[in-house]
Amino acid sequence: MLRRIPSLGDPRLLVGDNPADDAAVFRLRDDLALVQTLDFFAPIVDDPYAFGQIAAANALSDVYAVGGTPISALNVACFPTGTLPRETLAAILTGGADKAREAGVAIVGGHTVDDDEPKYGLAVTGTVDPDRMITTRGAKPGDLLLLTKPIGTGTIATALKAGAATDAHVRQATRWMTTLNRSASAAMVGAEAHAATDVTGYGLLGHLLDFCRASTVSARIAVSAVPHLPGAPDYIAAGYIPNGSRTNTAYVRDAVDGIDRVGEATWVLLNDPQTSGGLLVAVGPSQLDAFVSQIGPDALASIVGDVTQSRGETRLTLVP
Repeated sequence: MLRRIPSLGDPRLLVGDNPADDAAVFRLRDDLALVQTLDFFAPIVDDPYAFGQIAAANALSDVYAVGGTPISALNVACFPTGTLPRETLAAILTGGADKAREAGVAIVGGHTVDDDEPKYGLAVTGTVDPDRMITTRGAKPGDLLLLTKPIGTGTIATALKAGAATDAHVRQATRWMTTLNRSASAAMVGAEAHAATDVTGYGLLGHLLDFCRASTVSARIAVSAVPHLPGAPDYIAAGYIPNGSRTNTAYVRDAVDGIDRVGEATWVLLNDPQTSGGLLVAVGPSQLDAFVSQIGPDALASIVGDVTQSRGETRLTLVP
């Protein structure tokens, strides 16, 4: 569909013309560019306030993924005014506003439409120095791949909808989904990371594949080193598999080696569609200590693999 739309062809558009890009970056002057992104979706938890927080953190993440600083946002909301109380919408908007305030972001307006299913998110504007921004295109062979949040939120949400998820597992997932990627972003900028993306709907492998294609490299994933939410593998084994996982596995399968070396539950988990997931960051070995020393207590610095030379085509190799 996008191929039917003429390219902007504006040299001021620094980032935004590649499917792997997390946000658009538009140069204003040599030392300043705008970062723009939009994301919204239907509830994945029952608590409307928590949903608002999650949706806001998720939308802000794309600005953090390029090393930018979010400064303002607009609410985007759909709500069934005839079937749900307006207090529910108020709670969603309050959750989003509180999370934006935590990030130092001003919500300056927005737009709401009547719809059959509630949806919420933000259109976010940020800033970045073009010389310090981090994109998906700079990963180099020999780089280490770091992941800053555990995966499995899609599976937990699917189990929750079926009434099978425990309160403890939902609380753990919610805690990570409402956590901003701010400290992880600051750490990667401070360490002068080579490339980054945030892990969301396409799952860890889907985002890694796009990331590697944009950088014309390949990668290995140390499967046992990938952090995951408690309970996620068990829910997958019990059949609580998000539809997005099936779509994601179909998307990456032909580019992945070593699928037979991991169990089915692990393979599905690596393709779990994340909401407000962590950053996947490529750093040179000499940058690792700087990254770890600068990351806050609200993020992980899990080494989940490394970047390898691409020999004609991008391949992802799973190592048990």
